[in-house]
Amino acid sequence: MFLLDDCRYAVRLAAVRRIVPLVDITRLPQAPDIVRGVINVEGRVIPVIDIRRRFRLPERESSLNDQIILAQAGRHAVALIVDAALGVIDAPATMIAQIDEILPGLEHVAGLVKRADGLILIHDLDTFLSLEEAEKLEGALAQTTGTS
Repeated sequence: MFLLDDCRYAVRLAAVRRIVPLVDITRLPQAPDIVRGVINVEGRVIPVIDIRRRFRLPERESSLNDQIILAQAGRHAVALIVDAALGVIDAPATMIAQIDEILPGLEHVAGLVKRADGLILIHDLDTFLSLEEAEKLEGALAQTTGTS
């Protein structure tokens, strides 16, 4: 579970690799708009996805307190900038509402956790990048790393 502004969100634990402090991000020319740039994680170039842009949330300056969730989005390892990582929650299927039942057509959201202290949107990282965005990202990364 993580925060963006005052709202709580989540991704499935199976997609999360680890959480790290915010580091310098290198701009990636010709990347999709939702890609803020890339970071180097143990010798691997990882694209940094701006969740705020994906969900049309107001942009804000990065803070030293921000964190990065390293995760798997389909075939791609990605870094997600969040205001704060809050930890892992156990959400049995009975607590998760299917998003199509509440907001049909909402993209990139797998479900909604209903808790006594509020709601948590679960992002679907498998559909986080469109096919066009994934292809554009692969091209930009190939140019940066010198591979084709």
